[in-house]
Amino acid sequence: MSIIFQPKPLQPGKILYFYRMKQQKKAYLFALSAILLWSTVGSAFKISLRYISFIELLFYAALVSTITLLLVLIFSKKINLLLTLKPVNFLRASFLGLLNPFLYYVFLLQAYNLLLAQEAGTLNYIWPVVLVLLSIPLLKQKIGWISLAAILISFTGIVIIGTQGNLFSLKFSNATGVGLALGSAIFWALFWIINVKDPTDAVIKLLLSFAFGLIYITIYLVFTKGFSPPPLKGLAGAVYLGLFEMGITFVLWLMALKHSATTAKVSNLVYISPFISLFFIRFAVGETILISTILGLMLIVGGILLQQYAGRFAK
Repeated sequence: MSIIFQPKPLQPGKILYFYRMKQQKKAYLFALSAILLWSTVGSAFKISLRYISFIELLFYAALVSTITLLLVLIFSKKINLLLTLKPVNFLRASFLGLLNPFLYYVFLLQAYNLLLAQEAGTLNYIWPVVLVLLSIPLLKQKIGWISLAAILISFTGIVIIGTQGNLFSLKFSNATGVGLALGSAIFWALFWIINVKDPTDAVIKLLLSFAFGLIYITIYLVFTKGFSPPPLKGLAGAVYLGLFEMGITFVLWLMALKHSATTAKVSNLVYISPFISLFFIRFAVGETILISTILGLMLIVGGILLQQYAGRFAK
């Protein structure tokens, strides 16, 4: 007599558990891919600006990004959603396009022109702190003493980076460059605050913003520098940035959020990016990484993480 062993069927709860585990692995893969690409951006900015003006770099990058986002909509079969938009969507997009990509990148790229890549890129990561500060008057949010302490920690990091470690002298290596980097963070934070209450598909919102932003960038280019054939190396940098700073990487991040069990499981991974970025800046750009940059970055990120968990600590 033979005995036939039949595998015990998995219970629905276990099936759901394994499915969620698989989805979370996908989320981490998408998130880490996006973070790795974003980590190369600071180096790409600095290298590209050696061959092309900041406004030309922004024009070609925004053009590539707009085309890329349009193709994403087409291949994801969401292009018909454009027909459902109302005039208010285009009006909002016209303002968002002014904030990002126009003002945000105009300020940020000029900061890269004036500062070391490690300084400009690291200072730009202050935007989550700016987001909290702007949320007080704009979203009527309240913050506690732990949040205020977190903001102070992050701003101490800014001063350390901006003064290259001469904290008590308050003599910035380039005050204009530091101001431009911090200004770009304000525009970025405003862009996302306005986006919070808009239920429109994220890729469509970004496409419309870049389409309007491209109009503003073109006008600026025409009245300042004018069109001329760009150097091949500068154009290559613009294409890279259009794809991996403004286009495909954003879609990868959306996919990470979509597959993750919670936003928190992938959102905090983004703070790995500035540290990886320093590695690329050291070996691709050739900058010597300053101790003040590392210390300042640790304070900025530490303050941001403390701010995020302030509610838990308060409880």
